[in-house]
This record gives sequence, structure tokens and C-alpha cells, in this order.
Amino acid sequence: MEDHQKQDQPTGHPRRWAILGVLVISLLVVVLDNTVLNVALRTIADPKHGLGADQGQLEWAINSYTLVFAGLLFTAGILADRFGRRITLIAGLAVFGLASLISAYAQTPGQLIGARALMGLGAAAVMPATLSIIANVFEPHERGRAIGIWAGAVGLAVAIGPVIGGLLLENFWWGSVFLINVPVVIAGIVLLIVLVPESRDPRPGRIDVVGVLLSILGLSLLTYGVITGGEDGFGRPQAWGSLLGAVIVLTAFVLYERRIAFPSLDVRLFKNRQFSASTGMVGLVFFASMGAMFFSAFYLQLVRGYGPLASGALFVPFAVGQLVFAPRSAAMVKRYGPKAVSTVGLLLVAVGLVAWVWIGATTPIWVVGAAFFLMGTGMANVMPPATEAIMAALPREKAGVGSAVSNTVRQVGGALGVAVLGAILSSVYRDDVAAATQALPDAAREAAQESISGAYGVAAQQGGAAGEALMSGANDAFITAMHYSALGTTAFALLGALVAVIWLPGKRPASAPAPTVAEALAEEQLIEA
Repeated sequence: MEDHQKQDQPTGHPRRWAILGVLVISLLVVVLDNTVLNVALRTIADPKHGLGADQGQLEWAINSYTLVFAGLLFTAGILADRFGRRITLIAGLAVFGLASLISAYAQTPGQLIGARALMGLGAAAVMPATLSIIANVFEPHERGRAIGIWAGAVGLAVAIGPVIGGLLLENFWWGSVFLINVPVVIAGIVLLIVLVPESRDPRPGRIDVVGVLLSILGLSLLTYGVITGGEDGFGRPQAWGSLLGAVIVLTAFVLYERRIAFPSLDVRLFKNRQFSASTGMVGLVFFASMGAMFFSAFYLQLVRGYGPLASGALFVPFAVGQLVFAPRSAAMVKRYGPKAVSTVGLLLVAVGLVAWVWIGATTPIWVVGAAFFLMGTGMANVMPPATEAIMAALPREKAGVGSAVSNTVRQVGGALGVAVLGAILSSVYRDDVAAATQALPDAAREAAQESISGAYGVAAQQGGAAGEALMSGANDAFITAMHYSALGTTAFALLGALVAVIWLPGKRPASAPAPTVAEALAEEQLIEA
């Protein structure tokens, strides 16, 4: 009987698994770029072999991308639903490839920051389109598994990105880490044209111009305020003024969306506790993990002295955890329920993060690999069910909006993580390194107190015993700062676990077989409608 029911279920698009493969390639190029950049940060900071970027410029090389990406994600999802998801994806890839080419040949940190912002524009069109196409070519009973594979592809990109980046940096100039995107983009565009069908909302209604503009302004102000606060302190008017403006604009967005007939986002969705909890978990887990990724790259390359390839290889356990467990997460949710799976996943992330509190300059390197593996395994059991819940809360024709919500929360959470934890890292480092820099001239002392990269540059100029003493003091200060940042990341992962325990549903009795997270939310939407 059960086999007969499975045979009667609709199967979706006949080429759906090949289409998923093409979407994974499109996703890989975006995620690959960010993981490669983490490995290349030290080289870009080098005045001789890179661009001589300081700590603030390095952060803006990351954050200019995030600012544009997060600000336009929601709008890109709306436009994809209206004008076509495939054409939006192709256009996004084309812009991303062109911006990668410009980044590869940037001559100054400012040019790189501008090119990275253009890459963010392309990526904003790519990310929502990949997930919304999945929602349209797969039926609900297969969609959880497809989203698990999609999430596992992120793990694959995290694995191969640092390794490819390390190989490129050890054999070519730093710009090659961006140039590698171009052939992948070309292959992706060709496969999209050949294999992927066009899809769009058949009844788009009137375009919500005011809502779109409010979302762009509000999300841009929010992201800018977070980034500026992380760099210069949240007490500065530029930071708190931007955040206050974001609260006002986004409040106006919510109030406006509630009263119009054709809203860009039906804000009543947030009354659904599973939708809201899933959205919150995505933001919290990316806040924690992206902050940890930021400080771990400097720890591996500077404190431990690993080259780009070796430090890149140490990120592989994180990716392996995601690649192995993400495709299995849908089956785990069906067996144990979303509450248990997500809570355990977030606790594993927390254990992986708190391990950094005991990691020092001479800790066996397998401990670092084990911490990364726990983080990756935990995220593999959080992201797919949370993403599935968000996507399933909206009908297929609004899949671009659902994908945009998921990706916007993820990017804002990641930006907050880098900004807030970066601020903690910088503040503690400056206080602790002061004693080791007292005897330096003013300009050298300022550079050494700015960042550990700056301290290494000053130490190289000094040489001898004085240079070694400065590097030792900088390493000690950085490790102390890293421990404080690790405690911060752990607190946010535990907060995510608390959200899962309180608001996510548990497993239903065996006598009443539980629907998937997607089916439960879809039923609730129909009842409310």
C-alpha cells in the first residue's frame, strides 16, 4: 500500500536531478569565492606580494560584498519571481564573473573593495534563484532531500575553496583566486541555457515599488551600521545612526506590507512560530560560524605559520561534516522531529566553537580539525531543515521571496558575526598587545596595535630579538582576544539551541505519522488562507 502511494506521488520535473547539479555549480562559484578570500587575506595584506591592505580594508573587502548582497537579496528574489528565475540566475552569474575579472586585476585596496561590491550584486541574483528553482522542479516529498544536497554543496565549496585558493596562492599571484571564478561562471551559464527551464509567478500582481525600495534602504542601513559599528565602535553616530535609521525604515516596511493588497512579503508569516524560529536559527548559527571563520584564518596563517594551502586544508573537516550529514538531515527530521535534530545540531556547533577557548599556539592541530568537523556536522543538521521550513511557508510562485528571506537573514547574521566578534577581537588585542609595543616609535606602535598582521609587518622590519619579542607578544594578545571571541560565538549558538527547544515542534506519535516540515507549514498556510 505504502509503495503504491509513493508511486502515485507526483515526481516533479523529469530532469530535476540534472537541474539540481547545474544549480549546485552556480551555487559553488559564489560560496567558493568567499572561502577562497578567507585564505587570501594575509597575502592581500602583504605590501610586497599583495595590495598592502590594512585590517579595515580587509574587512571591507569582505563587507562591501555583504552590504550589497544583503541589501539587494530580497529585491532580487522578487524580480526573479516576476521576470523569470533562470534569466535572473544567468544575469547574476554574468555580473559575478565580470566582477571577478575586475577583482583579479585590482591595483589598490579601494579598487578591490569596489569590485567586490559588484560581485555582491551578481551573487544577490544567484542565491535566491537557485533555491527557488529547486522549489519549483521538486515536489514537496523530495524537496527536503534536494535542499539537503543543496546545503551539502555549500560544504563542498567550503572544502575545495581553501585548498584551491592555497594551490593558486602558492603558484600564482593573489588575483588568481578571483580569476578562477570566470571559467566556472561560463560553464554554469551554458548548462543553465541547455538544461534549466524558465519559471516565474504566473500571477505576479502589481509590483510593490514602495516595499522594494524600503527593503533595500532598510537592509542596507542595517548592514552598514553593523559593519561600521564593528570597525569603529557602536557608540559612534555613524554606526548607531545607521542602525536607528534601519529600525525606522524596516518598521515602516512591515507596517506598509501589512496594509497593501500585493505585498512583497506577507509579514503575517512571522506569526508562524516554526517559520520565525527557523529564520532566527539561520541568523544565529551564521552569526556564530562566520565570526569564528574570520579569526581562525588569521590564527592558522599567522600564529601557527601555516601556508595558504595547509591552512586551507584545515577547513576541510568543516566541509566534510556538512557534505556527509546535510543530505541525510531530511531523514533525521522525519525520524526524530525538527526540535531534536536542530537542537542537537546547534549544541554540536556550540561544542566546536567553545573548543577554541582552549586552543593556543602549540595545541595539536588535530584538535582544530576536530572543532571544525563538529561545527560542520552541527550546521548540516540545522541549515537544511530550517531552509526547508522557510521555503515551504510560501507557495511555489513566491519561491524567490522565500529564498531571499533565508539568504538575507543568513547574510545579515554573518555580517553581524564578523562585525561584533571582530570588534571584540580588535578591542582585546589592542589592550593586550600594548605592553609589547610601548618601546616602538609612534607610527610603528600604531600599526602593531591595529592588527596582528600589522604587528608581524613591524616585526619583520625590526628583525632580530626585538622582532621576535614583538611577534611573541602579538601572538599572545591575539590568542587571548580569540578566546573572548570564541565565548561570544558559543553564546549565540546556545541561544539558537534555546530557540529550537522552545519553538520548534517535536516528533509526532507513530500512530499519527508526521508530515515533513514543508507539508506541515503548507497545511497551516492553506488553513489561514
